[in-house]
Amino acid sequence: MWGSLFRACGRPAKAGCGQNCPPHGVLEGTLTVSFAGLRVLAFESRRSAEIGELIRKQGGDPFVAPSLREVPVEADAQAQRLLAGEFDMMILLTGVGTRQLHGLWGERFVEALRRLTIVARGPKPVGALRDMGLKAAVVAPEPNTWREVLRAIEGRPERRIAVQEYGRPNPELLEALRARGAEVVAIRVYRYGLPEDTGPLREAARLLAAGRFRVALFTTAVQIAHLARIAREEGVEEAALAGLRRCFVGSIGPTTTEALEEFEVRPSFEPSHPKMGILVLEAAQRAGTPG
Repeated sequence: MWGSLFRACGRPAKAGCGQNCPPHGVLEGTLTVSFAGLRVLAFESRRSAEIGELIRKQGGDPFVAPSLREVPVEADAQAQRLLAGEFDMMILLTGVGTRQLHGLWGERFVEALRRLTIVARGPKPVGALRDMGLKAAVVAPEPNTWREVLRAIEGRPERRIAVQEYGRPNPELLEALRARGAEVVAIRVYRYGLPEDTGPLREAARLLAAGRFRVALFTTAVQIAHLARIAREEGVEEAALAGLRRCFVGSIGPTTTEALEEFEVRPSFEPSHPKMGILVLEAAQRAGTPG
């Protein structure tokens, strides 16, 4: 249905075609596209106002249902080991988590990082490190998933590794590191809970079940699990997921795509870069019509 709207250049949804063609999803003969008034559902929480405005600027009718909140986790024995210098590598998975650790432990955290090899999953932890006067020895390339982290540190000698987790456990990364013979511990900074006000998310589940959305945008993996949980509580889980499967679904990247596929939701595309603004822009290019 959607594919018939766009010029065919023969390239995959994420890749560039290597030719001087307009952005994938832009109609032949025009450079202006938009959501053209389509109802667009988004689940972003920390930047909910921003994603709503981005959708509006692309001609969409936004419905933003914040789906999570970050719940701080108290420092445990493993965190104390980190501060005591018992690890020789730390993998930082998020900028928010890195800043929270710095806020919790101050210069003790900075000094602990100076004593070991720092690995950053992407630009956000790199930015947090820069603000602390530190630089990562290894930075995983896009799309910045745990697989890129694993490839980026392949062959390195460090065997005592601390991993800063982000909201939910990352067992695949931990087990892969252990399979290489490393001692690995998780440093949990925060976990994801449901938002304090679940009203918008409940309404989104009911509206999805009623087929009221044409586009849905996911910016992190846990959003689909929280949507399904709330829909189940509302007694509309199957209908809401069926409604979602009929939508044009944008996923910020591979980890989020995997989470969606666990609920048999096949994303229509991933953006060329895993950034919220690019997700919205390219969703408008693919799902919308000339504006």
